[in-house]
Amino acid sequence: MQKNTTQLIVKDHSVSGEEFELRYNFELDMLETFPQPSQDQLPKYYQSEDYISHTDSKRNLFEKVYHLVRNISLKQKLKLINSFSLEKKRLLDVGCGTGGFLLTAKNNDWVVSGVEPDEKARTIANEKVNNAVFETEHLLKFEKHSFDVITLWHVLEHLPKLEEHTSIFKSLLKPNGRLIVAVPNHKSYDAKFYKEFWAAYDVPRHLWHFSRTAISTLFHRKNMTVEKMVPMGFDAFYVSLLSEKYKSGWMNIFRAFLVGVRSNFKARTSQEYSSIIYVLKNH
Repeated sequence: MQKNTTQLIVKDHSVSGEEFELRYNFELDMLETFPQPSQDQLPKYYQSEDYISHTDSKRNLFEKVYHLVRNISLKQKLKLINSFSLEKKRLLDVGCGTGGFLLTAKNNDWVVSGVEPDEKARTIANEKVNNAVFETEHLLKFEKHSFDVITLWHVLEHLPKLEEHTSIFKSLLKPNGRLIVAVPNHKSYDAKFYKEFWAAYDVPRHLWHFSRTAISTLFHRKNMTVEKMVPMGFDAFYVSLLSEKYKSGWMNIFRAFLVGVRSNFKARTSQEYSSIIYVLKNH
């Protein structure tokens, strides 16, 4: 069976204007960005003032709304990790950005550590959590089986060495610990509606484009199972708003809202939400 076929040609709307292929991986039921930038090339694709997760700026209405929603989201994320019955509460947040989630967890009695490749974001985060955030290479220096919870909030799709990194996360988790992974879903209604203009493809920063099957299969290989799936309902609106900008040149708020509503409504039956949080239990 042929492993990969090209599904879409997608443009990098944020930084370079370059075009990339999305190739379908039959084995994992996911899309892969092709070609993928080298380790040396990848950082240049993040050099944009519009990359909000690397800054705490609130320059315009869009960014102010983003941070308002993020504050609500932080409380929901905290509620999720607090729902686990744990004797200890040691958390690793991979790709922690400017440290908002780490600070929220720290203020609620979690012992926190973070990993963030972007130097500016890492500096901001370390001011919040007393230098508990490290470069990516530090993943190999943490004590094995030492974390109760590891979180990747829209991070897994950015990691170039997917197989290697999933093995590292497995090795850092305690037995029965949880890995929490939030990723976009390329089978959602809004993804199918916007096609090559769907903002959550975000090539080439997003190297992998997962489905529910892909996440389940990928981590089953590591003897980890999907314990729970939590929809990220707001993502359908946020992604649709950006997709409208990419498609027509302006943020058509009314149409984006309608697409977001329709996407979430259809997902109530199909479970194909725009983004999904997966709670994976380590065995």
